Formats: sequence, C-alpha cells, structure tokens
Amino acid sequence: MEVSGGSFGVFGVGMDEAYRPLPFVYLVFLLIWFLSALSWTINTLNNSHFQSNNLQWTLASVSLIKLLQLTLSFLFWYSCFNFQTCSLWMSFGVYVTGALFQTASFVSFLLISHGYCIMCEHLSIPERRTTAALGCVFYLTLVGYRASVPYFTVLLLLNYFISFYIIFHHISQNLLVLRQQLSFIEDEAMHTMHDAVYTKYTMFKKFQTAMQIVAISETLIYINTDGTSDDYFLRVLAREWAQFCIFLYIGWTFKSQEFSPNFSVIPNLKSKGENMVPPIFSIEMGAAAFKDFSSHEWHIGLPTSSPPHAETFADSIMVIVQHPQAHKAISGTQTVQA
Repeated sequence: MEVSGGSFGVFGVGMDEAYRPLPFVYLVFLLIWFLSALSWTINTLNNSHFQSNNLQWTLASVSLIKLLQLTLSFLFWYSCFNFQTCSLWMSFGVYVTGALFQTASFVSFLLISHGYCIMCEHLSIPERRTTAALGCVFYLTLVGYRASVPYFTVLLLLNYFISFYIIFHHISQNLLVLRQQLSFIEDEAMHTMHDAVYTKYTMFKKFQTAMQIVAISETLIYINTDGTSDDYFLRVLAREWAQFCIFLYIGWTFKSQEFSPNFSVIPNLKSKGENMVPPIFSIEMGAAAFKDFSSHEWHIGLPTSSPPHAETFADSIMVIVQHPQAHKAISGTQTVQA
C-alpha cells in the first residue's frame, strides 16, 4: 500500500512541485477517517447491549492506526512545503504506521474469516497462534520489502498468497456451515433461528466480495509502485480512496446493530466436528431468582417481549437461553432439567 512513497526522496534536494497537493490530500482523508472513526465508536457504544462488540473494537483499532498515519503524513508534507523542514523521524513514523495499518488490516480480515464474534465467541488456540504468526511475519516481510532488502519481494508475495488463501478458505467453510444450518432450520421449521443464521450468511457473502476487491486492489497497487513523481499524487489519491471505501463497506457490514434475537447465540469455540444448529431451550423465572441463578450449562439472559406496561414489568421476567454447543444431531428425545 505504498507506506511512505517518495518521502525519503525529498531530503537534501529541492521540493518537487508534483508533491505540493499532498498536504491537502492527507488533511482531507484525515478528516474523513476521523469522522468515520468517531461515528463508529459512538455506534458501537450505543449498541453494545445488543451483541458482543469485541470485533467492532478490533476494527476500531485499525482506524486509529490509520488516523495516526494520516496525521504524520500531513505534518511531514506540510512542514516540508511551509517550513522547508522534512523531518526524517516523522517520515520514519509514516513508514512504520503505514506498515502497522496494513498488518492490522490483514489481521482483522483473518479474524473475520475465522468467524470471530460471528460463528464463535473466541478463536481456538491454534487459530490464535496462526493469526498472530501470520501478522508478525507479514509485518516483518513488509518492512523488509519497503527497505529494499533482497528477496523480500518474493517473501511478501508468498505471505500475501498464504494470507488470502487462509481468508478465502475459512470464508468458504463458514458459508458451507451456514448453508447447512439454513437447510436444517428449514427442514425442522425452526423459524426463530432463521433470521439470525441468514444474517450471518449474508455478512460472509459481502465480506467475500470485499476480500476479492482487496486482492485485486493490492495487485494493482504493487504493479504500479515504480511510477514517477509526476503521477505520485494520483497514486496516493487512488490508494487512499480504495482503502477508505473497502473499510467503509466492511465496517457497514459488521457494525454494531440490533440483530435478530438469536444472532448472539454462539458457542465459545468452534467445534471440529459436524456443525449443526443446537436445540434452543428456555425457561422463565423472576428477576429475584435470576440474580441467584448460576450454571455453566446456561449462558445468555434475554428479556422477554415487552408487555404493554413495559415500565412496570420490564425487570420482572427473564428468559435463560441454553448455551449452544456445536454437535451432531442425535436421535431420541432430549430433556432439560431446570
């Protein structure tokens, strides 16, 4: 994503007028990303009671890194043209934050592809180790590539290939599981679960489309890295717009919102066996009994549908939903002890 571009090429020489629009461009995108990050944070806080928002805060950290990179880029180019001082350390900060932004972006893409906070509440230990290892290797190879270290171009391309393969592989797996669950729901007439599962299915389909766009845009960016300073402004403009539009699309898809009631009914960890929609049992109890209730077999407390006088009875009735566990459907009747 061309972390610093021609920044290092301006030290000790006269300023190329082709770079003059850059302070304005970075300032505009800084304001755009700031407003987007602010609205994202407010929306996540306002809807935090509807769903687990760990994924939303993870994506928010990516926006913060991008804000830091744009701030340093604006200050660097503004000082170069207005104070004739091009800070080496500020340019290095642009370089590092650009690499961090790109790494954080791919880590967040990996988390979404694994189904983090969508298909499961937490990733398994192997998934966490794989994601962390890929993130570290991606950052190191990206830094080596930007520093023109020999053979790091091949390593970066290999890392891109592995990362995109893992992302598309896990997206396909999750889509397959969700299609099976939708089929099971339709056969068993479990209408209360249909909206939640279908919402997750459409989210992964949109994310799959976004990742295809990312793969194409990354390819085009690296093909055009050897351009001259005359078209550097246009390349920066295209890169920044592409990054913002991609994250706007993904952010809109995975923003915090009031999903269907059973959207957040997810297992702690994904099962390695056959994933099926678990049976959902519920019991009703008073608020006083609910305060003293504790069991590892029951997970989520949800309010029932509000009666006409909600202000009087809102806290009187609770519904306890059994924590779902992915498992193979077994024959015979199932009973619940409450």
